[in-house]
Amino acid sequence: MTLQTEIEKIYDKPKAELTAEDLNHINQSLKMLDQGELQVVEQKNSEWLIHAWVKKAILLYFKTQKMTAMGSGEFTFFDKIPLKKWTGSEGVRVVPQALARYGSYIESGAILMPSYINIGAFVGSGSLIDTWATVGSCAYVGKNVHLSGGVGLGGVLEPPQADPVIIEDNAFIGSRCIIVEGVRVKKGAVLGAGVTLTKSTPILDVTGPVETVLKGEVPENAVIIPGTRIKKFPAGDYSLPCALMIGKRTPSTDTKTSLNDVLRDFELSV
Repeated sequence: MTLQTEIEKIYDKPKAELTAEDLNHINQSLKMLDQGELQVVEQKNSEWLIHAWVKKAILLYFKTQKMTAMGSGEFTFFDKIPLKKWTGSEGVRVVPQALARYGSYIESGAILMPSYINIGAFVGSGSLIDTWATVGSCAYVGKNVHLSGGVGLGGVLEPPQADPVIIEDNAFIGSRCIIVEGVRVKKGAVLGAGVTLTKSTPILDVTGPVETVLKGEVPENAVIIPGTRIKKFPAGDYSLPCALMIGKRTPSTDTKTSLNDVLRDFELSV
């Protein structure tokens, strides 16, 4: 039987009924996840696959681990899941106070400033996770992505079939952006500082004579800024948050230097 089949089989078992073999399957899944041999989110033939069974393995791991005191240098913690242990052979630059939980995977070439990467998350090569940015459980960050200071990518473990946040390759996420509820940011997109996106946040394409409303997905190479729109209520008219798509990057703006030019062209804060 495959590892997936085993995890599916034992997922609803009470903790007291889990066998030593069951625990081995759970621990094997987490080890493979930690080493990048498994992923919650995977792209195949331009389609995104969400492996709910891997999230079930994570939930089983939480279920079976005991709270314990653990140390990291001069710091001590009390939790079920340890931090990743870096040896220097991983090819990842890890600035002091950058914390990555066991069960996350960071590809060689990534840079972690003081930040937090939760269990099940994936960070691609060449990506920069800037100061105080957080990558939630099972979130996916592609290659050459810049998460600016204070960015928050929401995590999702339950229900297992729920979509995680996906940030595709070469995206730029400006300071203090919040992206949650399985929102997908496509390749090369640029989010100005302070954009908040949930599955229900209207993304208004205002580049044409008539606005187009999108939700849950930022188009490829789109340039997005925070916005508001007026909605009438019985008590009066109020401004509700939205996001505005004000343009698109051109094929030439795929380097950090030209990306800065794009931000200046659109007068965006980052």
